[in-house]
Amino acid sequence: MRKLQRPIRMKIRTGDTVEIISGKDKGKRGEVKRVLPRENRVVVDGLNLVWKHKKPRQMNQKGTKIQMPAPLYASKVMLVCPHCDKKTRVGRTRGQDGKLYRLCKECSEMIDVTK
Repeated sequence: MRKLQRPIRMKIRTGDTVEIISGKDKGKRGEVKRVLPRENRVVVDGLNLVWKHKKPRQMNQKGTKIQMPAPLYASKVMLVCPHCDKKTRVGRTRGQDGKLYRLCKECSEMIDVTK
């Protein structure tokens, strides 16, 4: 796996609702639990599940299998706009207070602003 030298600016953040656009879970939606900007990956709760085998740590324990979400490439997910409920590309715009906000390309609403 190739590591990037510096973290890139991600358009998806923790807590966002995303839709998977390719792979075995295509079309499913979930909440982003973790963002890994150095690897350009995101972890979506309940999707892209893999089995992890845990060894027994003591003599009287048994080994177990745990199902857990694995990271996905950020290019395989699209943000779901909270206003129009469609998957959308993300733009950036400056608000009246001078801060940068994410912008829905479908309905032109600011995503990060709370009303």
